[in-house]
Amino acid sequence: MMKHLQPPGWLPPKGYANGIAARGTQIFVGGQIGWNSQQQFETDDFIAQTGQALRNIVEVLREAGAGPKHMVRMTWYITDRDEYNSRLGELGPVYREAMGRNFPAMTCVQVARLVEARAKVEIEVTAVIPD
Repeated sequence: MMKHLQPPGWLPPKGYANGIAARGTQIFVGGQIGWNSQQQFETDDFIAQTGQALRNIVEVLREAGAGPKHMVRMTWYITDRDEYNSRLGELGPVYREAMGRNFPAMTCVQVARLVEARAKVEIEVTAVIPD
């Protein structure tokens, strides 16, 4: 069971949920970055790295028998807030290609650096497979 939490009178969020209530098997996906399965970066482009990180998340969820529809929370760590905001128009299609129209509760934070020097984004996910 999953329920979106939208307080009365609040404007609906765009691209995320204010909150989600869920019951079932919890899945915690550690921070995924934009490298391939061999831990190699194929690009330094923010959008391309984000697409790869999202595909990596889908692969980890699949291992648990889950998919994007089971996501209840995403936390994004980005190294450049200005680039993130200026490229939202490019980011939307890349997100939907990997995740469909599944928009969990989200947080996005700019950080000084990520552990992997070439990484421009790291995303962690919590998902719940209903009982």
